[in-house]
Amino acid sequence: MPAQAGSDDAGGQLMTLRRPAAASVALVAIGLLLVQALALYAMGRVPVCSCGTIKFWHGVVQGSENSQQFADWYTFSHILHGFLLFFATWLVFRRAPLGWRLLAALTIEAGWEILENTPFIIERYRAAMVSLDYFGDSILNSLGDSLAMLAGFLLAWRLPVIVTVVLFVGIETMLALHIRDNLTLNILMLVHPFDAVRQWQSGPPIL
Repeated sequence: MPAQAGSDDAGGQLMTLRRPAAASVALVAIGLLLVQALALYAMGRVPVCSCGTIKFWHGVVQGSENSQQFADWYTFSHILHGFLLFFATWLVFRRAPLGWRLLAALTIEAGWEILENTPFIIERYRAAMVSLDYFGDSILNSLGDSLAMLAGFLLAWRLPVIVTVVLFVGIETMLALHIRDNLTLNILMLVHPFDAVRQWQSGPPIL
């Protein structure tokens, strides 16, 4: 792992985000987001919240608009996806240009967004977690999640590793205290639900 995210090949990687390479990466990224949106639409996902309003932020986790507006508390988890995917692509594709790694990360994230909105995963969320009001994401929210991942990926590229790690731990702690959920608990409960964790999550916010 590099002493600073992207520092080993900073000069070469920086070139991958300059024109015309940056324009090519941007076009492919837009294409991937479009494929994601079309796939979700074909699966029956609503474009925007069926409540009839469009918001940038919705902060009530146990509510019908959660995962329906552009951003919510779980958006922070998708920023963490970006941190993890930056380092995963650095490990697996260490010599690949940064733009290719970014597109690989976006492909993985878009694939997860599509999988996450399948009936199997939706029911898994509802059965394993305190998510009885969850019936899938709106397309707006899903695209917002993918953009949050991209933001996290680029942050991890620009920030020193230690800062990225501190941010990761800080965001996970903040989410655990405020909504009694975070990326770690999400993965844990999807893989192996624990009644004790489910009961703890049903309590009020700690902060």
